[in-house]
Amino acid sequence: MPTGVAIRDVREQLFDAAERVLLRDGPSALTSRAVTTEAGCAKGVLHRHFTDFDAFLAELVLDRIARLDHQAAALRDAAGTGTVAGNLTSALTDLFGSVAVAIVGLVTSRDDLRARLRQARPTGIPLLTEAAAMIASYLAAERERGRIAAAADVDTLAPTLIGAAHMLFADRKGTPPEAAAVRKVVTTVIPGVAE
Repeated sequence: MPTGVAIRDVREQLFDAAERVLLRDGPSALTSRAVTTEAGCAKGVLHRHFTDFDAFLAELVLDRIARLDHQAAALRDAAGTGTVAGNLTSALTDLFGSVAVAIVGLVTSRDDLRARLRQARPTGIPLLTEAAAMIASYLAAERERGRIAAAADVDTLAPTLIGAAHMLFADRKGTPPEAAAVRKVVTTVIPGVAE
């Protein structure tokens, strides 16, 4: 790799490379060498921008959590439109059809990464906790519109949906579950919201 060549958007290139390695080879294959090789840059580039590899991984996870904000806003804006089951099925498919399952595997497999993330996210499993908050916010908006039961405990239903959907998507290499399977999870956890 030549030196002295400026790389634009280094952080984003490194994060995208890490995602590709995670999706293709899993959390155990994610090393600084694998990331920089995938990004097509020298290993020193990563270490010039991050204090160490766990700092890089923590920033990757926090960056991917921040990306949920857009999805959360879109889901909340969908309240009152379409069907509740359809909106939840789409949201869960979008969430877990991305790199989220691999990120969760990464977080749970690296003690030092979890310790660093605890400084910014003291409770729950990073990414899953924020995803549950996204779903709870949407369910609360639908409850306000009378599209789910007034007595629905959205703070329990949301993590239940996240956990069930995560289990459905986990360990699938390149083949996501059918939409009907995701919809079945939604309508089982929240009966009466199919249409």
